[in-house]
Amino acid sequence: MVQSIIFAVVALLALGFAFFQFRKVYANVMMGKDEAVTGPTGERWRNMLLVAFGQKKMFKRPIPALLHFMLYAAFVFTQIELIEIFIDGIFGVHRWFLGPLGGMYNFIISTIELLSILAFVATVIFLVRRNLLFIPRFHKPEMQGWPKLDANLILVFELILLACIFTMNGTDVVLQDMDPDHYRPTNFAVSGFLGPVVFGGLEAGTLYTLERIGWWGHIIMVFVFLNYLPKSKHLHILLAFPNTYFARLKPRGEMINMPEVMNEVKSMMGLGDPNAPEPDMNAPLPEFGADDVTEMSWIDVLGAYSCTECGRCTAVCPANITGKKLSPRKIVMNVRDRAEEIGDKIRSGNTEFAPDPEAPLSRTNFDDGRNLWDYITREEIHACTTCNACVEACPVLINPLEMINQMRRHEILTEAQGPADWMPLFNSIENQQRAWSVGTSRTAWTEG
Repeated sequence: MVQSIIFAVVALLALGFAFFQFRKVYANVMMGKDEAVTGPTGERWRNMLLVAFGQKKMFKRPIPALLHFMLYAAFVFTQIELIEIFIDGIFGVHRWFLGPLGGMYNFIISTIELLSILAFVATVIFLVRRNLLFIPRFHKPEMQGWPKLDANLILVFELILLACIFTMNGTDVVLQDMDPDHYRPTNFAVSGFLGPVVFGGLEAGTLYTLERIGWWGHIIMVFVFLNYLPKSKHLHILLAFPNTYFARLKPRGEMINMPEVMNEVKSMMGLGDPNAPEPDMNAPLPEFGADDVTEMSWIDVLGAYSCTECGRCTAVCPANITGKKLSPRKIVMNVRDRAEEIGDKIRSGNTEFAPDPEAPLSRTNFDDGRNLWDYITREEIHACTTCNACVEACPVLINPLEMINQMRRHEILTEAQGPADWMPLFNSIENQQRAWSVGTSRTAWTEG
């Protein structure tokens, strides 16, 4: 009874704190501008099932994909054992599923153990790849400090979790001969062999203590992992599913239209609606593009939180390959970092950040004197060739190019700034409707 109470208290505290953190992530994503979700629902479900659940795009690189799938499959199947641990912990029973499932229980736990062995192999290989082998995309400037530590921490957590699983199951197997009334007979593929080999010479009291350490260690590591996710790149384990579902279905390279510009161009060419009301010349000029997270679409902010930081986008970026500062992964990470900064400041309630101190802080009533340009240099944005290589490479359908284009639009159209060699082109198109600024009329070739 005491253990059940302790388990219930620990579970409620861990789940409550996790809910609080995930709610903050949701609030940060929703700071982005509204964007309608369009396109066939069936295609969205297909994307989610194939790309997020089936990891379709990962298998463009078969070996890392196979290793990742080992971890992923173990994670999915281990949830069955996790559900049993919850039932055992709340009701004070032991291996509750063994009764209703019978022989199928041995098959399920054996499958989990075999997958866990594969996950152990994959985890060790991933640690070696990240720390001993020089794979360029893991050693870019944006991956120093916390991102590198984050990637290693989760792999260490995985090793601890696997050790707890095999300690729990292995001691259980040995205790079945000592206390068959409580530890009912099982036949596990791995623990059935390893348990007697590793724990066979220990006394019952020691075995019971180790079994409880494995059991509690398993569930505590799950709680730690759950509360760690909102601050980690591994949040993609959950957010890859909504991100692939809500990803835009438009063709690669198709830019989001700007109605204000389109209507102005139509008017200049005599294609506008003759019945449209005259524009208000005193109205404030519209803001084009985005210089901060609150001006980006919530779909792009969701993408930033879904980033796996795998670096596949940066590895195929022609600008980055040729030595330029642009790294699409860094752009996405910067958007997420800025969203975190804004969200924390809004939740602080500090009126220092409110343009209107009488109104509550919100995405529309917030100004801390900073924006995305404090994270991202203009040199990075200018280096993009808009080739869509990063978009094609992303394994969870994030679109770094859309974030870059929104910042470019703001710089050019709202700030009237840009690289010196770009501005004559834009001015000529705006004033003379052609790329080259020459003295003759655009239609001169048709005369005579």
